[in-house]
Amino acid sequence: MKAISYRSYGGPEVLEYGERPDPKVGPDSVLIKVRAAAVNPVDWKAQAGYLDGFLDAVFPVVPGWDVSGVVVRPGADAQEFAVGDEVIGYVREDFLSRGTFAEYVAAPARTLARKPRNLTFEQAAGLPLAGLTAYQSLIKALRVSQGDTVLVHAAAGGVGSMAVQIAKHLGARVIGTASERNHDYLRGLGAEPVVYGDGLADRVRALVPGGVDAVLDLVGGEALTVSPALLADGGRLASVADPAVLGLGGRYVFVRPDAADLAALTELAESGALTVEVARTFPLEKTADAQRANAEGHTRGKIVVTMD
Repeated sequence: MKAISYRSYGGPEVLEYGERPDPKVGPDSVLIKVRAAAVNPVDWKAQAGYLDGFLDAVFPVVPGWDVSGVVVRPGADAQEFAVGDEVIGYVREDFLSRGTFAEYVAAPARTLARKPRNLTFEQAAGLPLAGLTAYQSLIKALRVSQGDTVLVHAAAGGVGSMAVQIAKHLGARVIGTASERNHDYLRGLGAEPVVYGDGLADRVRALVPGGVDAVLDLVGGEALTVSPALLADGGRLASVADPAVLGLGGRYVFVRPDAADLAALTELAESGALTVEVARTFPLEKTADAQRANAEGHTRGKIVVTMD
């Protein structure tokens, strides 16, 4: 099969496009013909070696954790899926090696759910990692519920835009930080936008004088540092970007594969409560360019790699 891989840590320049062995399908796995795979910052950060302290790399590594595609063969004990089923998956293992930037991927059944019928394969590929990150942060870490006011840092990005939609579905009021060019986009999702940078605390307090009930930080650094002062009494703080949140009394979230949570995202998408903005698509052989575009930051929505 054709795939993208790398033999050593590095930037986009280490990526190679070429033939790789077809994946073996375990008893509880499913062989998927990949239609699209989304690019996430964790892909190029892992590729650069930033996760080497807790994830082994078995070279050559095929990068990518997000996938949408069609089942071509279920394993002997993966009968919840059948040939021809359209699926999505957050296909993360506890090491780096067998990723989704390839024509085929063997995905454990526990990482998969049915693809939303109303999303294209490109949109659906952008749902698993970003959607699960938002869902698990809001539902499990922050316990957002009807009537809460939630502040989302970097609300126009892949995770942020889904967090806005999910929080609105939960009945929350949502304030989102973003560059001014994305404010109309956020208003369209139902959020109240505020500009990043100096004076952020004053701008948020002007909207919510008593403080917000929950902050979801997707940036780290200064955005995280200012967040505790924006919380109301009893407010909750979570970050997916910076473990320093633990020292501030908050929760650090590293998204986990979860078939039930992924199925819940499919239901939200099919109900119209959740959609995926696709910023750009690239063919498989141009994955390095897709990584570069993702690393530039400030992307509205998802960057997706597609297969012929």
